[in-house]
Amino acid sequence: MRSMFNKFSFMLVFFIGFGAAQAKEEVPDSLAGTSKVSAEALIDLVDEKEELVIIDARKFSDRATGFIEGSIALPDTETNTDSLAQHIPSKTTPVVFYCNGTKCGRSVKAANIAVDAGYENVYWFRGGWEEWTEKGYPIAH
Repeated sequence: MRSMFNKFSFMLVFFIGFGAAQAKEEVPDSLAGTSKVSAEALIDLVDEKEELVIIDARKFSDRATGFIEGSIALPDTETNTDSLAQHIPSKTTPVVFYCNGTKCGRSVKAANIAVDAGYENVYWFRGGWEEWTEKGYPIAH
């Protein structure tokens, strides 16, 4: 019995440690084929590019706490060439992707899918929701 408990304890510690290591992993600093933007640069893009599409790549449950006004809910797990085409009028339409912040890879995955699909004006808001709310910018519900 004790041996079985020790094995269970080891496995539990291993998986908890592995999960913690995964959660602390930083996303890359840049993504090929995208232009990285800050919260302020995103506001400028909204003012400058009337056709800008903002994609919230977070899970629906994350979005329930709030989102950037005008953004479209398209979790990374549902992002593919067909779903992108449903929300982005053309491959030249400017589009920005965001998720929870620098420890969240959802926008990385979604932006890479867009770049691989041939979208030409892809922006990546690396700081995401975390930066947006820390700076006190307005949120929608």
